[in-house]
Amino acid sequence: MSEAQAVRNEGDIVSELTAFQQNILVILSKEPMYGLAIKRELEEYYGDDVNHGRLYPNLDELVDIGLIEKSELDKRTNQYELTDAGRRVVLSRLEWVFSKFVTDAERAGELRQLVDDSR
Repeated sequence: MSEAQAVRNEGDIVSELTAFQQNILVILSKEPMYGLAIKRELEEYYGDDVNHGRLYPNLDELVDIGLIEKSELDKRTNQYELTDAGRRVVLSRLEWVFSKFVTDAERAGELRQLVDDSR
């Protein structure tokens, strides 16, 4: 990643990502995973098969822009992990979504309850 890319605002980056790419980042915020584990999580979310030809080019693009890191687990398996920049992008997206959702104390309480229930 170039110096210019590193300086870019995460809000700018997140607005350029597809929903599919954003979902990959959210999945990887849980823990590092190999490709097929990511694929299974996405299939559970979408309720449909995720094609390898869709998944791996998107993973590679996220690696290229510095939001995830790719490492080799063995000769056939790569592991993907969220970078600090990737984590900031996820937080930036959540901040934007929450800023639209939380319009009053009642909605803030709903969000607080959702967070508490997910622990």
